[in-house]
Amino acid sequence: MYNINWNIEFKTEGKKYQLALLGELDIESSVENLVDTATIILPETVMNVPLKLGEKIKRGSEVTIDLGYNAEKKTDLKREFTGFVREIIVNNGSLKVVCEDSIFLFRKSIPNALLSTASVKEIAEYVCKNIDSSYAVDCDYGIVYEKFTIRSATGFDVLKKLQDETTGNIYFDSENKTLHIHPPYEKKTGEAIYSLQKNVETSSLEYKIKNDYKVEIEIESTDLNGKVQKVQYGTTGGDKQTIKVGSMSKESMLDKAEKIHKVATANGYDGTFTAWLIPYVQAGYSVRIKDDDYPEQKGWYFVKSVKTTLSSSGGVRTVTPGIKLAN
Repeated sequence: MYNINWNIEFKTEGKKYQLALLGELDIESSVENLVDTATIILPETVMNVPLKLGEKIKRGSEVTIDLGYNAEKKTDLKREFTGFVREIIVNNGSLKVVCEDSIFLFRKSIPNALLSTASVKEIAEYVCKNIDSSYAVDCDYGIVYEKFTIRSATGFDVLKKLQDETTGNIYFDSENKTLHIHPPYEKKTGEAIYSLQKNVETSSLEYKIKNDYKVEIEIESTDLNGKVQKVQYGTTGGDKQTIKVGSMSKESMLDKAEKIHKVATANGYDGTFTAWLIPYVQAGYSVRIKDDDYPEQKGWYFVKSVKTTLSSSGGVRTVTPGIKLAN
């Protein structure tokens, strides 16, 4: 018999407040979204006594969320979320506490800049230096901009532009104060194993075979002289995707095109599956999925996103796998 245990703790101005009750909890993480979120829902009153949560926490309060089964002490729980309170909403007799990961801190303006021959890592380091220099940048994506302009922008705006133009996986490890930037679906952060017949509750997965897909990727950029530069990668005459980016070097444009083509033509799953809180899994993991009905589909898959839900019905994870990494 598994009993769910949780610990939600807020910290405001050096004072800690541990949540004593919980209605519902949703945690959403994705390598494709710049922000991970946690939404905590509580009753507005308990036995007709208002919680007065606003006296204990406020916008910007730090929050940590730990979950687990049959935990005898806090250290037995697994850290699921680290971040900050973005807003507290009162609605229909309930309190909703909406939290964001470290991206919350990066919604501040940064100084204007014109960065020449700047790598993605150098641009990200400029953002971190002007928001919170204690954040490290872990970047293995070698894309280089000939020119990158920052004007009247927040740190969030710059990171969103990088994500949109590079299609890289950009996300925070808030607990370790690290900004990650990696080529799409290449950085694996852990492993878990699932059987569709044994430890998966429901599944809407559809296996897509894309080895014979004909795709052409075209990257379009305007160089420092105002001239439009184009590179193509893939099969001429195939489904064409044209993507416009900033002033990037041709080598970086080609690198980006190759990465996008690799994802577009890789076998993998569409859809999601729902499982329980064990095994632990998060966005960026590789999961081994076994299906006794279709053994040829077994293999390791990259996890694009995970939604973890806790309620009176129990705790579940909705996992979205993507491309197949290996058999």
